[in-house]
Amino acid sequence: MTAVLGIDAAWTATQPSGVALIENSGSVWRLIAVAASYLNFIDGSERPISEQSRPSPSIMDLGTILNAASSMIGCSGVDLVAVDMPLARTAIIARRSADDAVSRAYGARKCGTHTPSAIRPGPISDALREACEASSYPLLTKAISTPGLIEVYPHPALVELTSAIERLPYKVSKTRSYWRTETPANRRCRLLEQWVAIITALESEIAGVSAMLPVPQHTAATWELKAFEDALDAVICAWVGICALEGRAIPYGDDDAAIWIPVANENVG
Repeated sequence: MTAVLGIDAAWTATQPSGVALIENSGSVWRLIAVAASYLNFIDGSERPISEQSRPSPSIMDLGTILNAASSMIGCSGVDLVAVDMPLARTAIIARRSADDAVSRAYGARKCGTHTPSAIRPGPISDALREACEASSYPLLTKAISTPGLIEVYPHPALVELTSAIERLPYKVSKTRSYWRTETPANRRCRLLEQWVAIITALESEIAGVSAMLPVPQHTAATWELKAFEDALDAVICAWVGICALEGRAIPYGDDDAAIWIPVANENVG
């Protein structure tokens, strides 16, 4: 059995972080658990996201999360942790070679990276990496080995998954900028349609995504939409972990820090 933990890590302590657990016990990858916060993952994430409580922010307790994951899959533990957050072996104080490499490769497709700093994510990034290292999950920047930790980035990953021309419009907070001439109701409809397309693409790679991540209703509260988005990003992170394990992802960066991005299917091998 092989297991991957995907984490859509918030850059500040005031926001919750999405978590997803997938495993392969034969020839099929399956979504075992997904949640929009660390606390929800530990308590009840084997239920669909729509049946979970409103997520709340909390400091990550990696040991508890890994123990919960191991309990869910009933094996020795998680093989790879894939995190959407800047990570490095040295202190992050400005843009890294990894950020510049991804922006060169995907900037024209509107998937350039944000600039990290010593403040954001700063100590949160350091604490996550140090906790992973203490649990025998070293940061991997050149080659994949298990157990290990990798940095991922959902936007270019989705571009490769869906063969899209550019970054997909799937963020709740950006609907107005995506569809400026649309009414708020129509913007929400467009967003939900985009989510359906992403879920369909992920389901072709990971069984159970549609069941565990039912797309919210048009009348859903804003916090429900954001919780769905965070959980969705965690599943995307886990999918990149699959690609890395299977030799379908490459690192952009250097020895200090690297962002792993899937390669297009036609380029595999």
